[in-house]
Formats: sequence, structure tokens, C-alpha cells
Amino acid sequence: MRVRCLLWGLFLAPAMLGNISLLVRGCELSQSICGAQAPGDVLIGILLPCHRKVTGLHQRIRPENYLCSGFDLESFMRSLATIHAIEEVNAAGMLPGVRLGYMMCDTCADASKALQDVTHMLTVNISLNENCNYTDFRPRIKIILGAELSEVSIAVARLLNVYMIPLVSTTSSSPELSDKVRFPVFLRTIPNDKHQTKAIAKIMKHFHWDWVGVVYGDDDYGRAAFQSFVQNAEENKVCLAYQEMLPQYLDHEDRLKSIKIVANKIRSSNAQVVLLIVKKDSVEVLLKEMIQTNTTRTWIASDAWSQSSYLRRLDGINKVGDILGFTYVSEKSESFDNYLKNLSPAPGGYNHYIEEYKSLRFDCDSGCFANKPTAPCPILDLPPVLSDIECNFSDSQVHNDDYLVKAVETSKGLTNRIAVWAVANALKNLLNCNNSTCTGQMNFPPWKLLQEMKRVQFQFKNETLFFDKNGDFVNRFDLLLWVKEGHHRRFQRIGKYHVLDEKIILNVKNLTWISTAGNMVPQSKCSENCTPGTVKKILNVSCCYSCIPCVEGTYSDDFDLLACKKCPNGTWSLKGWSKCEPRSESYLRWWDPHPITLMAATVFGVLLLLASFIIFLVYRDSPPMKRAEVRLSCVMMAGLAVSFGSVICFMDKPNLHLCRARQVMYAIGFTLCVSCILVKAYRTFLAFRPFSQMTNRRLHKLYKPPVIIISVVTLQGIICLLWLIFDSPYVDDTLPSPQSMKEIIQCREGTTYIGFGIMLSYIALLALLGFLLAFKGRKVPQEFSETGYIIFSMLMYLFVWVCFVPVYITNKEERTPVHASAILVSSYGIIFCHFIPKCHEALWGSSDTLERILKRWRNVSCPSTTSEPVTDIDTHRASTPSQRSSTFSASSSTTTDSSSKSPNSIGRSNSGLIMMLVSDEKHHICGLSNRPQTTLRRNRSMSF
Repeated sequence: MRVRCLLWGLFLAPAMLGNISLLVRGCELSQSICGAQAPGDVLIGILLPCHRKVTGLHQRIRPENYLCSGFDLESFMRSLATIHAIEEVNAAGMLPGVRLGYMMCDTCADASKALQDVTHMLTVNISLNENCNYTDFRPRIKIILGAELSEVSIAVARLLNVYMIPLVSTTSSSPELSDKVRFPVFLRTIPNDKHQTKAIAKIMKHFHWDWVGVVYGDDDYGRAAFQSFVQNAEENKVCLAYQEMLPQYLDHEDRLKSIKIVANKIRSSNAQVVLLIVKKDSVEVLLKEMIQTNTTRTWIASDAWSQSSYLRRLDGINKVGDILGFTYVSEKSESFDNYLKNLSPAPGGYNHYIEEYKSLRFDCDSGCFANKPTAPCPILDLPPVLSDIECNFSDSQVHNDDYLVKAVETSKGLTNRIAVWAVANALKNLLNCNNSTCTGQMNFPPWKLLQEMKRVQFQFKNETLFFDKNGDFVNRFDLLLWVKEGHHRRFQRIGKYHVLDEKIILNVKNLTWISTAGNMVPQSKCSENCTPGTVKKILNVSCCYSCIPCVEGTYSDDFDLLACKKCPNGTWSLKGWSKCEPRSESYLRWWDPHPITLMAATVFGVLLLLASFIIFLVYRDSPPMKRAEVRLSCVMMAGLAVSFGSVICFMDKPNLHLCRARQVMYAIGFTLCVSCILVKAYRTFLAFRPFSQMTNRRLHKLYKPPVIIISVVTLQGIICLLWLIFDSPYVDDTLPSPQSMKEIIQCREGTTYIGFGIMLSYIALLALLGFLLAFKGRKVPQEFSETGYIIFSMLMYLFVWVCFVPVYITNKEERTPVHASAILVSSYGIIFCHFIPKCHEALWGSSDTLERILKRWRNVSCPSTTSEPVTDIDTHRASTPSQRSSTFSASSSTTTDSSSKSPNSIGRSNSGLIMMLVSDEKHHICGLSNRPQTTLRRNRSMSF
């Protein structure tokens, strides 16, 4: 039976090799599960997916052969890069006397299929016996290069851990594989995804993309990369708008449904940046869905598809928006490109994958590769590789062209070439090779090569390469942008990310973005930037916030700050400011409009006083000046001049001396003025109010003008002295309002304002007393007294200062000008009530003024002159001019019934009020009683 099977095998083998099946059905492809092989002294296993998937995997219930479909040009190119590098090592004579061979198996991007391949590799020409110790296990395959996907590498590494056979990957980037406890046999010629996701997070931060969506695959690679990205995103303040997971198996019954759900999520979200950590096939289906709905986003590609030549030629790829992603270091090789243009199996070996590719490219007989297939084709998702001249060849296997060089990014094969050279250098050390021979044993156990691989250091392209303690290469990533090139895209390198120093170097000048149709970078933010002057108030997630203005005394000088900065000492800011400034000092400067107005009013008041003083001196002998008491008026003018002088102390920047001087000057000056007014009011009160003789005598004793004035002013001086001692005015150092940038520099009238209040109250008391005395004598004709002027001036003073108090209390910023204005108004009230009328009378009054006044008084007081005889009174001439000018007499007496006297006789018993002005004229005096022969007599006299 065995002989019969052998004969049938020998008979069918040429037929099977002559007619290559287009379905990769495990053992049906050739006598070996693996599709490519070349003899050698040391065999290297190559584990790469020449096909994109296993068909019907989710329906597999029996351990049947795997049916692979979808020829993958990029993975095919990577396998050829590995084979070419092996041939280069052999040609270079790096291992004298030793030839490297290889055995290549197709994983079809599936872990189970890969395990089948590995089992086959390990059992070639030997039996895989069950042992407890595999230290001396010597399979023909000493090392395996692969796999492409992290999920596959994890599964294979688990198996190889048993035999300690090294596994070197050029694309598996999962951080999981850096765990040397779980995967001691795994090495790779690229950095792990921890660095890639960190680079992605940094590029998002650089472009201010803090609101992104993430779609990842439900496999070891996708889950590990996603978890790594989440950690790095948080460190770079990038938030996830959503996170969606796609199923691992593309033939899963819910595949299209899941992709449509993810597509709808992408369309409904306001996140404009989407990170795709999925396989190329899933990206293809998703992008087609986006193209159909004209959905534009900025896509971040993981290394799994960032340099996919097939996707960049996808129909409608320009509709999806900008695409950029990180890829591993790549470099074109002229010798490798030439190799791709002249594909052929190695001498003494075979490569069914090359044969399959050439059949796809040049064979027009099969219905699967025609433009319109005539029969059902089990090979799905064929790439568009059919040549335009496919039917011109009798044998497609002998023809070559440059399609692979143009269709695939051959620079991506660099990491595969590096892996081969790393193995060659480790073998050189293990086999003790020199320039002429290798003395080491070639059939060594694989674990020895693993030790050498971990220690190897070698030069490649003028760069020293080695594996770190985690079995990873530490080099750099390139940042690619997919730019438009007709209806497709091309890769443009716009930056680098150095793993060691974790820095991104970008060259984005004159870069055109598809999303914005210009140089403006696309935006993807949950909230708009918070401008300087505002800070972020975080809402649900750190990237979603509202912008609130900085409060007074704080500022923010940059965008999107989390907290406001405190203003340095000596500076301040208002609400929502982006910087701090020194507060401006506010006081009455000489050149400001308000102080100029106050000073002009002060100067004008002083000039009025000066003019009044001159007029009073010149016309001191005139009747108006005599009635105004020139000496008292001059004293009043002196007091008002001091009050006006106090206003000057309100100007310029206050200091302690000015604060004290202005209050004392006003207090003494205005008290002096009011005391003189009080003397005038008291004089009129004594002259025209009836009192008993005893009271009259006592009141007359109190009337001593110099004593009254000195006493009143002295008491005010004592009040001011005590005020300065116990609660002196000082420069107010109270901090201004937080809402104000003005620092009000003004005087404060003591800490308690008691002294200031007593001072003002004292002057107000004097003014009130003068007002009451004048009010009592208000019926006296104005021609003989100043009661009307006194009443009006004191009322004006009281009104001004009663209004001043609430304004002073409530308006702290304007206290200084309000105080000065109150002093000016009250001072002007005195001037216009006491001095200006007298000056007017002195300058423009007529000679018969007094006569007309007395005549008008008689008409008012004596409406019937016939009922009572009129008595003529001759005024005695004074002996001297001074007496004529200064003597005024007023007499009154108590009431007496004197009917026996003659009606024409006037004496102490006469009834009536007798007023005598010493002059050269005669005047008629009207009695107060109309009854004849009855005289009511009140006699009191006072002379000045």
C-alpha cells in the first residue's frame, strides 16, 4: 500500500507543479505546507501572510485545510525582501563555507494557520517527540522571521517558547511582546507601539487636536495599542469623543453591520480627527463607506496601514479628507528593486507565491483573472494586478515587469532586510566565522542563536543597530501625509519622531491640507480655545470646558490655561485681562481740568477779596461801609483768604503735612470769618430786641467783639490741636476697589473722623447761632442792619455742608474735590452776601439814598399820619467830623403810661422807638402808639 501511494505521488507531482492551483489549500499547493523553500546549511523560517485572510473561518467546525484568499502584494513584497536579503548575505560571503537557506510559509493573517505552519517547519525531516527537556532539540529551522500581525506573533511566540526558538518580527508592534517573561524568544527590528502611540498623541497635541475618535480592532494588536494610546492621550491632554471596536474576523456575519455602526458614529460626532488602529482590510471597508457618504475627516493611520499602496489607490480616496500616520524607518534599495523586476525562484528551490503572482499578473486563461469572470471564483478581493499585455505570452512564469516596484512601497522592506542581517551577524558570532571559514557547529540548538541575537551589534547603512533589553529596536518613526496626486494619493514624509529623546521634528511649511484647502491646519476641539484673559472650566471631560474670565487681580496670558496667574506686587488687573499693569495714581494734579477749575475759582475768590478790601478802604467813610463795620469786614476777609488758601493744599500729591495744613487752615480761617458774622448778628440782636433792664445790662456786658472773636477762634484752635494729637489726618493707604485701576491718593481725616466732625460741627454751631440771632432781628429795616445777608449766608453755609456730609461719605473716590468745592462755595456765599452788595452801594449808590429809604420806612410803618402829631427831632451836630461819621444812636425804653405829659414832649417817658442817626439833617420819627396823650416808652440805647 505504501509503495502504491508513493508511485501515485510521483506520477501526480509533475502535473501539480505544471498547473499551479490558484487556491492556497494547505497541502494541496505542493508537497509541503510551505510555498517557498531554498536549500542551505542553516535554514531560516519565513512566516508572512501572502494572502490577506482565511475564507470561512467562522464556519470552520472540522480540522480541514485552510482556504486563503486575497493575494496581498505588500506582504508578498516583504517576503521577497527577506529572500533577497538572504541571497545578498550568501553572495557577500559573510559566512564562509555556510549557505543560508529558507522555508517560507503563508500565515494568511491568521494565528491558527500560522501555528500549523510552525508545526510543519519544526517537523521537517524529523519527528517532534514529546520531551520534558528540549535543550538539545535541533530542528532544521534555527530561527523564524515573522509574523506580520501582533496577534499572530503572540500565538507563535507562545509555541516557540517551549523550544526557545527565536522569533524576529519586522512589523508586530504590540507592547505586549516586550514582556520578556511571557515572550522570551521574541525580538523585533522596530520599536513597539508604546512609542508609536506616544508619537501619535504628541502629534495631536502639536496640532491642537484634543477631541478625537478612536476605532480599534478586536485583536491583540488593536487592544494593546488602544490601551497604550489612552494613557499617552491623557498625558498630552487629548480626549476621546468615542471609542469603537471592530470585530477581528472580516468574514464575520456582523462585519458590515459593525462597520456601518462605526461609520454612523464617526459621522454623528463633532470630532474631526479619527485614529484607526485596525487592519488594512477593515480600513478599506470603512473608507469606502465614508466615500459613499462624502464624509470628510482627518484620519490618523497606525503602522498597520499608514503606508498601504493599495489604499492610496482606492477609488474616491480624495473624498475622505486628510490622512497622516507614522511608519517605521524605510529606505529604497536599488538592488532590491532590480530583484523585483526579475523575479525567479532561488536555484535548487521553489517559490509558489512568485508563480501565483505571475499568474495574477500575466495569465489570461483563468476566469478568475479576467475583467469579467466567467465562473465563480473562490479567490476573493483580487488586487488590480492584471497586465494590459497578459495574453501575449505563452508562458506567464518566464515574464517579468516593474509593476511591483511601482505598485508597492518597496522601501518598507528595509526592516526585513535588517532582520536578515541581524541573523547573519549573530550566526557569524555563533559559528566563529572569520574571513575564510566558520568553525562552529552548524546543527546547533536554536536557543544558542537566541542568546547571540540578544547580544548582537552590527553596522547597517552607517548606523549601529542592536536589540534593547526588551528585544526591540530603538530607532525612529517617519510621519507621512497622504497628499493628492491626481485621483489617488502619494506618501510625503513631513516629520520624524525620535524614540530616544521623544521629540517630533516637523516640516510643515507650505503644506496644503485637503480639509481646509489651504495652509490652515484642520481643527478638532470639543470647545473653542480660551483666549488670553480667560481660563478653562472643565465640564464632563478635560477637553470640554467653558471659558470664564479671570477675576480682578489675576490674569491669563496664553490660550487654554487652567488657572489664572496672580498679579505681581505693584500691579493689578481688571476682570478678563490678559496682563497686569501698575495702577494709575489719582489725585488733583495741577494740569487736570478739575484742579484747574478749582484753582481758577480760588484765584478769582482771592481777587474778589482783594478788590473788596481796596473798596472798603477807599470808601470807608461812606454810609454803607459804616454800617458794614470796616474793621470787622477786614477781619472776615482775612479769614476767607485763609480758607481760600486751604484749597491750594488740596492740589498735587497729598502728604502728611498737606493733609494737616488744609484742615487747620480752613478751620481757623472760616471760624474767624463766622465769628465776625456772629458779632454782627449779636449787635443787631441787642440793638433791636426788647429786654428788661437787668437782662439788657447783662447782655451789654457780654458784647465785647475782640473777646468774642478771640475766644471763638481759640476754642477752634484747641479743637484742631487735640485733633492733630489724638487722631491726626494722614494719607489714606486703603487699597482701592478691585474693579478700579485707579489708586486714589487722598487724605483721610483721622481713623475715626471724630476730630473732623467736631471741627465742622463747631463751625456749623457758630453759623446756626448767628443765623438764629439774625433771624430774631429780621424785622429791623435792612438799611440799618445786615440781618438778611447774615441769614442768607449762614443758610447757604449750612445747606452746603449738610449736602457735603452724605456725598463725602458715599463717594470715597471724589472726597478731595468735593471737600475743596464745599469750601469754595461756602466762601463765595460769604463774599456775595456781605462784601459785593456793600461794594455796589459804595460805588453806585446816590446821595439821597438814605432819604428815600427812610421815606419808604415811614410809609410802611405809619399809614395814617393825621391821627398823631409828628415830632421833629433835631440832630445835634457833632463837634468833629469823626463823630459825624461814626456815631449811631438807638434808644428804647420800657412801656410807661404818661398821659400827663405833653404829646410833643419826648423824653424817658415818651412812647415809641427812637432812632437817631447823627447827621446834619432832620428826620421825622413816627410813634408806635396812635392814642393821643398816651406814650408807651421803652428806652434802650447802644452806640458804636
